[in-house]
Amino acid sequence: MKLRDHYQEAVKLFQPKPSYFFNSLKAFFVGGFICAVGQALQNLYIEIFTLHISVAQQMVLGTFILLATLLTGMGVYDKIGQFAGAGSLIPITGFANSLASAAIEHRSEGIVLGVASNMFKVAGAVIVYSVVIAYILGVIHYLFSTLF
Repeated sequence: MKLRDHYQEAVKLFQPKPSYFFNSLKAFFVGGFICAVGQALQNLYIEIFTLHISVAQQMVLGTFILLATLLTGMGVYDKIGQFAGAGSLIPITGFANSLASAAIEHRSEGIVLGVASNMFKVAGAVIVYSVVIAYILGVIHYLFSTLF
């Protein structure tokens, strides 16, 4: 047995076991709360500003992007993420957080070579996989709609 294997075994003895049940519960409630806030915002935009539902949905997305970016800049979103885990990774807020975090982390390297290039390293992978999955699902939908 290698020294590294002995070390890994020793570390496992002192490592706390994660509570999957409570972590799942926290993720569920925080993610649900974020979604409930989104629904409340959509209802507010429809009732108060008399917007069409599709416009209100876009306003909710914009609001979530703004809030996630502001909370990331203030260091609050990281604390929410540490507490809630996957519950804070609701797609639009998690994506905004990852872009803002990359921009903040590399701002000392300059706007172009620091902020822009590192921010879009994160965005590039998401955009590529989104386009590929959209294409695959589009082909599957086309095949099923023409065959059945």
